[in-house]
Amino acid sequence: MSGNGNGNQVRAGRTLSRIGRKPIPIPQGVDVDIKYGEVTVTGPMGTMTQIYHPEVKVTVEDGAVIVERLSDRKFHHALHGLTRSLISNAVVGVTEGYTRTLDLMGVGYRVQQANEGIVLNVGYSHPVEIQPSEGVTLEVEGNNRVHVRGIDKQRVGAMAAKIRRVRPPNAYKEKGIKYQEEVLHFKPGKAAARKA
Repeated sequence: MSGNGNGNQVRAGRTLSRIGRKPIPIPQGVDVDIKYGEVTVTGPMGTMTQIYHPEVKVTVEDGAVIVERLSDRKFHHALHGLTRSLISNAVVGVTEGYTRTLDLMGVGYRVQQANEGIVLNVGYSHPVEIQPSEGVTLEVEGNNRVHVRGIDKQRVGAMAAKIRRVRPPNAYKEKGIKYQEEVLHFKPGKAAARKA
């Protein structure tokens, strides 16, 4: 049986649309300012401005942000859910902030704070220094854990991914940099397989 994948695209659009229909509650102490194609969210942690497509309608009603699509076209279905998610992320960011935590695995692997940045010693002949991107802070805990914090979910995620790429987890040796919540499945390696 053959297919062109359109069914999956339609289902994805409907899923995003269901997300889009949910109102975004505005917490106490948060201000939402809507202009054409732009939403500015201000809260105790800071201010974020989110650009949105003009073919989506965004309003504030009864203490919540409402996102509406202009038609049932697949394009508008996808925009609907995406816009709602981005604005919701901004609300969470200015009230709670986002954190990604990374752990260093390996004998001798360690991380040190260096002013606003960090210095990684992860098995290379030289230490690797990383500076935070704008709006992101790096905080070292102990000598093998780094917290990446900020109000912008995308920037926090990108910064954490950059740190992980310095020394990704090795599938055969329990070494590398991993996300704290990451579940790793280590392989036994050829030597272990021969012994078995």
